[in-house]
Amino acid sequence: MKNTTYIILLFVLSLNFTACKSEKKNNNAEETTTSKKSTAAYSLEEATNEVNFTAYKTSEKVPVGGQFKTVNITSGGEGNTIKDAINNTEFSIPVSSIFTKDSSRDYKIKKFFFGVMDQTKLLSGKLMIENDSIGYANIKMNGVTEKVPFTYTITNKTFAMKANMDVTNWNATKALASLNKICEALHTGSDGISKTWSDVALNITSKF
Repeated sequence: MKNTTYIILLFVLSLNFTACKSEKKNNNAEETTTSKKSTAAYSLEEATNEVNFTAYKTSEKVPVGGQFKTVNITSGGEGNTIKDAINNTEFSIPVSSIFTKDSSRDYKIKKFFFGVMDQTKLLSGKLMIENDSIGYANIKMNGVTEKVPFTYTITNKTFAMKANMDVTNWNATKALASLNKICEALHTGSDGISKTWSDVALNITSKF
């Protein structure tokens, strides 16, 4: 009887010891997965990034401004200089983050423009710097990737780029017609013609 009790006691103690070792191991695993802050001099992840755009309506080409509230850096985005941080950066932008200060307009753009396109829940691309004032972005939309040249400046740790894109280069004529139809009355000018322009101006800044 004493031997049986002794064996049971050893078994219980061994279980407790094993449990403690397992818990300690898990705690260590959690510590190793803690994310670290970037050590690069310039990081787009930690910068304030704004993606603004201007579209146009009516024959008079009335501007309609907006922006995308979310920009995700998917590759690169770090460097010892601002140019290094921008160059070769890959990004994605969810179209659901569009904001034009008009919720009805936002809904129509998402549903009747981007929603008509192929696999365009995200806009994605890659930035390339060519020299001290120009570069280009390879932008994917509607299943098509096209090159968009841009000009840029760097002032007081702020990168500012400007570009223009014609959405018909991304086979978006059908999507543009869809948007114009749902916005026909709002896009009709004094000449009685309803028009949604295919060119869009981009104004993007990153403040480090």
